[in-house]
Amino acid sequence: MTALIFALLVLGSALLVAEAHLPTYGALGLTGIGAIVVGMVIAVVESGGSVALALALALPLAVATVAVLVIAVRKALAVGRRRARCGADELVGHVGVVRRPLDPLGHISIDGELWRARRSWAEEDDAPAPRAGEAVVVDRVQGLTLSVRRAEEWELEG
Repeated sequence: MTALIFALLVLGSALLVAEAHLPTYGALGLTGIGAIVVGMVIAVVESGGSVALALALALPLAVATVAVLVIAVRKALAVGRRRARCGADELVGHVGVVRRPLDPLGHISIDGELWRARRSWAEEDDAPAPRAGEAVVVDRVQGLTLSVRRAEEWELEG
C-alpha cells in the first residue's frame, strides 16, 4: 500500500508540473490535485486515522490548490488574448531624441536604438529641421526609415 501512496503523490506532483508547461487549461492540474488528495487520504487511513480526519486534512489543501490553479489559468488566458507589442508599427507614437539633424535624412534614438529618420509631411516646410538633442515623435514607419515631427510639451510629460 505504501507503493500506491508514493505513486499517487509522485504522479500528482508530476501532473502539476506538466500543467505548468503544457496548454491543457487545467485538465492535468485537476487530475494531479485529485491524485494527491487520494494519496493523502489513503496515507492517513493506512496510518490509523479515520476517513473524516483524512478528508479534513486533504480537502482544504485541495481547495487552496484548485484556487491557485484557477487564478493561473485565468492569467494565462488573459495573456494569450493580448496582442503582441512588437514590430515597426509599435514605434508609431514613441518619443525619440535627434542624434543627427534631419536635413533631409538624419538619425534618432528610440529606447537605445538608432533609427534613420526624416521630417514628417505634417511639419511645416518653412520651420527649421529638428536639431541634435531635440525630442521628436514617430508619425509613420516606411521600411527602416521613420517619419518624425517635433514633440509637443504634453507628449514629453508622460
